Amino acid sequence: MEHSFPKLFTVEEANALLPKLREALEEVAVRRDALREKAPHLEPILEAAGRNGGGRVGSEYGVEAYKLYLAIERIREESVFLKDLDTGLLDFPHERDGRVVFLCWKPPEERVEYWHEIEAGYAGRQPL
Repeated sequence: MEHSFPKLFTVEEANALLPKLREALEEVAVRRDALREKAPHLEPILEAAGRNGGGRVGSEYGVEAYKLYLAIERIREESVFLKDLDTGLLDFPHERDGRVVFLCWKPPEERVEYWHEIEAGYAGRQPL
């Protein structure tokens, strides 16, 4: 299967981007946790939404969801793939031996030190 990506990263480029991505991942974690905290209160709000528009709690949830979207978008705009909201797992398209693979990084790793075939995913991680 042929894959096309807007950007292919060198290991150096991926590592240089990590400070910015760590900041975005911190925001993702804050927003993710806020949504999880509010989620148990949503069912009665959703049931009543047809009558009252969801009220304050529904609006707050919508704002948090949008802020999560914006934090994820900051990562996506860098042509990096957020693979897991909980671990902060990121993949960077990369050319290795004439084919496209993913450089793979997740906190608290200091730098990008792994790669995997696109179809292999995290389970196929190998050291650079």
